Amino acid sequence: MMQFAHRHLSKVPGLSFYKLLGSGKSGFKPSPDWSVYAILQVWDDEASATNFFDNAVLIQHYRKHSKEQYTIYLKNIIARGEWASKQPFIKHANLDAKNPFLAVITRATIRTSQLINFWRDVPASQKPLHANKGLLFTKGIGEAPIFQMATFSLWENKKSLEDFAFGSKEHKKVIAKTREVKWYKEELFSRFQPYKSRGTWFGKELIPFG
Repeated sequence: MMQFAHRHLSKVPGLSFYKLLGSGKSGFKPSPDWSVYAILQVWDDEASATNFFDNAVLIQHYRKHSKEQYTIYLKNIIARGEWASKQPFIKHANLDAKNPFLAVITRATIRTSQLINFWRDVPASQKPLHANKGLLFTKGIGEAPIFQMATFSLWENKKSLEDFAFGSKEHKKVIAKTREVKWYKEELFSRFQPYKSRGTWFGKELIPFG
């Protein structure tokens, strides 16, 4: 169902960028979670996105074959790096200063020569992640197992994210090693403001939107 989605997505009006993504098991491991899949999409406007989710044949097909779907609308805050030699995320002009929630996507293509070192060292850096009370959700995602990996996470606020990013010894150690050994052929880091959702994740909304 992921393989044949390209013919549906390649000509969708208003869709400027997309990626079909599998997911990994908890603990940031290379082993796949065969029950969860994701589509990352960048839209010209919200109306085009809503029309797609309401009417697209592909989405109707997915609904028939899945027991649950969850969609989060995001506005980009900042993005550094590239994804498939592109920078798909542009800072949104209308961010809500009263909305404290954050979504984060980190993504990388790992150098073949560094695969063993990467998978030996990086999972340990994620262990303190779940101890952070401000973490609402996290999931490992990716285009290709082992080589192209990403994480998607939701946070209560900026402080919660930065407590993990800059306060965790394990995470800081891995960041320093990333610069030292150059694990990645390509990498991207981006923050977003989540502002709306559709559906549920295990029967719940992940963020209590107003």
